[in-house]
Parts: sequence; C-alpha cells; structure tokens
Amino acid sequence: MEQTWRQAKAAFAAIAAPPLGWLLFFFLIPLAVIWAYSFGQNDGPTSIDINGTFANYLRAFEPLYLVIFWKSIVIAAITTFLCLVVGFPVAMAIAFAGPRTKAWLLLLIMLPFWTNLLIRTYALIAVLREQGYVNFTLEWLWNNASGLMTLVGLQPLGDFQPLQLLYNNSAVVVGLVYVHLPFMVLPLYSALDRMDRSLMEASLDLGAGHLRTIWSVVVPLAAPGIASGILITFIPALGAYLTPDLLGGTDSQMIASVIERQFKRANDWPFGAALSFLLMYLTFIAIALQALVQSRSNKGRR
Repeated sequence: MEQTWRQAKAAFAAIAAPPLGWLLFFFLIPLAVIWAYSFGQNDGPTSIDINGTFANYLRAFEPLYLVIFWKSIVIAAITTFLCLVVGFPVAMAIAFAGPRTKAWLLLLIMLPFWTNLLIRTYALIAVLREQGYVNFTLEWLWNNASGLMTLVGLQPLGDFQPLQLLYNNSAVVVGLVYVHLPFMVLPLYSALDRMDRSLMEASLDLGAGHLRTIWSVVVPLAAPGIASGILITFIPALGAYLTPDLLGGTDSQMIASVIERQFKRANDWPFGAALSFLLMYLTFIAIALQALVQSRSNKGRR
C-alpha cells in the first residue's frame, strides 16, 4: 500500500530539513538583519543603532536618488524591450527547428552561462573600445571607401574618428542586453514549443498572412512566456551592478552602484539597506503585477 507525504511525515521532514535550514540561516536571517538595519542609524564607526527611524527611507526619496531610481527603471525597461524584440524571433527559430538543430541552438543560447560574467563583460569591452573590433572594422571600411573615391576622382573622406562606444548609457544598455538575452529567449522558447501549431496552419489556410498570424495567433498563445521573460529579464537588469560599473560612465550609474557605494565606501549601512529594500519592494510589485496579468489572462481563456 502506497503512503502519501502526509502519512510519511518523518521521511518528508528528513528530506526538507537541510534545504529549509540552509534557507533560514543563510538567506532569511541575513535578510532580516539587513531589513532591521534599514530602520537604524550609524552609532560610531562599527555599530548601528536600530531605533525604528524612517529617515533612511525618507532620504531615498530625495531628488538625487529618485533620478537614479528612475534612470535604472528606464534602462532596465529599454533592456527588456530590446531583449523581447531580439529574443522572440530567436525563440521562434529554435521552436520550429528540427530536433538536432534545436539541440544545438539551445546549447548556443545556454553557452554564455558557462562563462563568468566578468569575463564576458571584459570581452564586450574589447569589442566596443576605441581600438576594439567595431572601430577596427569601421576604420577598414572607411579607408577602403576613401580609396575607391580617390580612384574615381572624388574627394576622400579624410581621417577616421573612432566612435565613443564605451562609458555611456548606450554601452550599458548593449551590455545588459548581451547579458540578459538568454533569460528572455528560454521562457519564450518554452511557451512557443508547447504551442498548438494546428492553430497557425488554420490561420494561414483562412487567408491570414504570416505577420498577421504571428501577431494574432502566436503572440497571444505565447503571452505566459512573454510575461515570464519580461519579469526575469527586467528584475536582474534593474539590480545590475557589474555591467553598468564597467561599461558606464559617471552619468550612467544605476541604483545598484549607489547601494554598493553606501556599504563599501560611505560606510552608511542603514541607508544602503533602505535602498536595497526599496529595490526589493519594486521587485515584489513587478512580480505581483505579472501574477495579476497572468491571472486575468487565465480567466479570459476560461
């Protein structure tokens, strides 16, 4: 006679205790300590007085930090949008590929996860810097175009001026898209791969074109994957630290850089904790909105 988990409580407790203990001691308790710090203030160089003050949260709403929060949201939103635009065709190509090709394409999508983020970011710096591969290619094209113009008797273009592709907001967006694109492609692929393809065939048979079929049939059916991809792309992009720090300039800092500075350089742990939890509250709001949209979508299908 088979036993359910409710009947085998001892076995279930033995299996669940180690991960729950790990979660409690190495995640929930440290998180609770940082949350308590957000309601305190520095009491000397090495101690924090937790007195229930909301001053740190009120300070976070000063114009300087609101601008940085808003800039972080905008950059994360642009990153998510570009990942969706680029990732949707990629996910469709993988979903409709043959079994062998699909396996190789999925391997290529997951391959960046096998490389350290720092290495990938420095590789991108090598591509975008003034003496990098992009400017090298543009200079080669520029010089060849000048040579052809000279041959036909036209005025050459002059000396090539390297493009400043690093240390600005555009470089931060490019870097974040480069890092987070797989997080968008994989949930989109999962949704598209489970899609009933007979609906696409019916749409095409009834006279709808390919673009109309994609917009009216594929996109609604892939809505759960789109929502999941947006969520798991936007949240890490909003809290990104390494990519903006290495690719951005002084005007490109995001909220994670400000939090890092409070903990390491300014030694203002209470304010850094308050900023961290404001970022976490934004994350919870995003998750709640995604759950609400998905719930309404499921009710609409019923």
